[in-house]
Amino acid sequence: MTRPDAGRWARERLSRERLTIAGTVLVVAAGGAAVALTVDVDAVVAAVAGADPALLAAAIAAYLFSWPVRGRRYGDVLAAMGRRCRDRFLLAVVFVSQTANLVVPARGGDGVRAYLLKDRRGVPYPTGVASLAVERAFDLVAIATLGGIGAAVLFGVDRPAAVGGPSAAVTAAVALGAVAFVFSVATIAVARSDRQPGSWVRDRVAGSEPSWLGRGVDAAVRFGAAVRVVAVDPRSLARIYLGSLVIWAFDVLTAVAVLAALCGGVSGGSVPATTLLAVGALAVSVGNLAKVLPLSQGGVGLYEAAFTGIVVAATPIPAGTAVAAAILDHAIKNAVTLAGGAVAGASLNASPTVASADAEAPNA
Repeated sequence: MTRPDAGRWARERLSRERLTIAGTVLVVAAGGAAVALTVDVDAVVAAVAGADPALLAAAIAAYLFSWPVRGRRYGDVLAAMGRRCRDRFLLAVVFVSQTANLVVPARGGDGVRAYLLKDRRGVPYPTGVASLAVERAFDLVAIATLGGIGAAVLFGVDRPAAVGGPSAAVTAAVALGAVAFVFSVATIAVARSDRQPGSWVRDRVAGSEPSWLGRGVDAAVRFGAAVRVVAVDPRSLARIYLGSLVIWAFDVLTAVAVLAALCGGVSGGSVPATTLLAVGALAVSVGNLAKVLPLSQGGVGLYEAAFTGIVVAATPIPAGTAVAAAILDHAIKNAVTLAGGAVAGASLNASPTVASADAEAPNA
C-alpha cells in the first residue's frame, strides 16, 4: 500500500463520526471503571433511590422553562443579522438541532439548524452558521459569568466549614472559566472596534503549510465577522447577553434542584442553600466547558466527571451522592431535549437524522 493510499484509507475510516463514537465508548468505559473503583456504587444507587420526587419534578420544570428563552434568544441573534422568524418556529428548530447533537455524531445538529433555516425560511447557510457562532460566544460568556459568581460566593462569604479552601480542581476550574470569559469578552470587544486583525493574520499565513492552518484562520475570521454584526448594536448585545444569563440560570437551578433532592432538601438538608446555589453554578459551568472537548457524544461522561469533581472538591457532599447528582442532572436535561426534539421534529415534519444527512449533502 503506497503512502497516499494509506492516507486515503485512514481518512475514510477515521471520520469524525467514527472517532466520536469511539471516543464516547472510551470515555463512558473509563468513567464507569473509575466510579466502580473509587466510589461505592451502592451509595450511588441509594442516593438515586432516596431522591425527593417533588424536587426532581422541580428540576424538570426549571429546565423546561429555559427552552422558550432559548427560542427567543436565537430570534434576537437572527434579528441582529437582518433575519426575523417567529419564536415558536425557532424554538422547534433549536429543539431539533439540539436533539440531533445528542443522537448524531460530530455535532450534526449544527448542520440541521442551518438546513432547516434555509429550507423553511430561506435563511442563507452562511447566516445560519454565523448565528450559531454568535450563540455559542454568548453561551461561553454567560456560563463563565455564573461560574465566576458561584466561585466567589463559595469561597467568599459562604465557604463550607468542611472545606478549608479552594482545592486544585476548583482553582483549575475557576481559571478555565476565567479564560473562557476573557476570550469571549475580548472577541466581542474587538468585534465592536474598528480593528479587523483577522485580515492581517490571514495575509500572514496565506499560502503557508500545512493547509489546515489557513482553513483555521478563515474560520476564525468568519467567526469574528459574525460576532461583529451583533456586537456593534448595544441593544442586541444586551438582549442576547441577558437572554443567555437567564437560560443558564435555569440550567443551574435544574442542577441545584437535583442536588437538593439528593441532599435532603434546600432548607432542612446537610448543605446550606447558598452553598448549593454556588456549587451548582460552578459545577454546571465547568461541566459545560468540559463538553466543549469533542471526545464523546453529547459530552456524556465528560460532564459527569467535571460536575462530580467540583461538588466533591468544594462541598462536604459524599462522592456517591455527587456522582448520582451528576448523572441525574445530565439525564434530565438530555431526556427533556430528546422529548422536545421529537415533538418539534413532528411539528416541522423533520427527522434529526434525515435533516442531518440532507444538510451534509453536496447540493443541499
